[in-house]
Formats: sequence, C-alpha cells, structure tokens
Amino acid sequence: MGEMQGKLDAIEVEGVAGGGLVKIRCSAKGRVLGVAIDDSLMQPAEKGILEDLITAAFNDARGKADAVSGEEMSRMQAGMGLPPGFKLPGM
Repeated sequence: MGEMQGKLDAIEVEGVAGGGLVKIRCSAKGRVLGVAIDDSLMQPAEKGILEDLITAAFNDARGKADAVSGEEMSRMQAGMGLPPGFKLPGM
C-alpha cells in the first residue's frame, strides 16, 4: 500500500485553463507541483480573471489526478484479486 501511495505521488498531471494561459501541475495524489501563468495575465486589471483561471486549472488537474489515482487503484486491486470498487481502509 505504501508503494502505491509513493507511485501515485510520482505520477504528474497537468490542469489547464484559459486556452493554456494558466497551467497547474499536480501529483496523482493531488499535491500541487507547480503553477505557470502566461505573462499576458500579469496586469492588475486582470486579477479577477487570473484568480478564476487558477481555480479552473487546479480543478482540471484535480479531476485528472483523481482519474489516474482511480485507474492505479483498480489495477492494484485486480492484482490482489479484490472485487472492482472495493474500498481499502485509509484510501
């Protein structure tokens, strides 16, 4: 189980918003690894838009992280002979 947690933390996903103007990299466990913001958004008048795009990019990355995590857990459970959808304690 610890090995699987380590593996999930090593898998990276990227969430994007605003046509690629904001990008957030996360681990499959949901840990934020980095944020990239296009220079065109670095204007005080665009602050609200930037905040919304960061939120959207994070949510996109989180959704991808959840999908990858679910796939990895399904593979692990299948390898252990557990039924699909079985919830392991602590997961």
